[in-house]
Amino acid sequence: MTTTTDVLTIGQLEVPAGTWRIDPSHSQVGFSVRYLGLSKVRGRFEDFTGSITVGHEASDASVEATIQAASIDTGERSRDEHLRAADFLDVERYPTIEFRSTSIRLDAQQWAVEGELTLHGVTRPVLLSADVEGIASDPYGNLRLAFTGKTEIDRGDFGLNWNQVLETGGVLVGRRITIDLEIQALLDDGGDQG
Repeated sequence: MTTTTDVLTIGQLEVPAGTWRIDPSHSQVGFSVRYLGLSKVRGRFEDFTGSITVGHEASDASVEATIQAASIDTGERSRDEHLRAADFLDVERYPTIEFRSTSIRLDAQQWAVEGELTLHGVTRPVLLSADVEGIASDPYGNLRLAFTGKTEIDRGDFGLNWNQVLETGGVLVGRRITIDLEIQALLDDGGDQG
């Protein structure tokens, strides 16, 4: 574990400066979208990487993440195959979904993370609200930072326009997608992180 006096204070927490690597085995990138105008379909991505760089000030921080689009999982195989196809994610042409922060502001324990999301070959600005949940050492001596995050996008802004008009009015799939993050990141000290 790295010992340092370089920290960013977030509310009552002191977060050591450095690079924090997202731990996919203790993290989730989820989403939900309205279906038939009645309820929400929820899903997640299984394969993703990313890092958070923490400096002395919130403005020195940065976030980057890459998601393998083909790792989408809604719990329904035929739907997932359709989501991977050209009607939606078109994973053959656009294998990754990427996020890069452009600015980060901090208010108490909440971060306002502005950045660029690249999805389906289209890059658009997004605003992610993130709450720091805590920091702790795991049984292996790794320092872990946990946070939750949320944003909402219009899938049409990214060229994801497929839909089906219903006989009763309305459409099959909603335009608004809510993205929910549950993230644990480990301070990268160059050693083995169990």
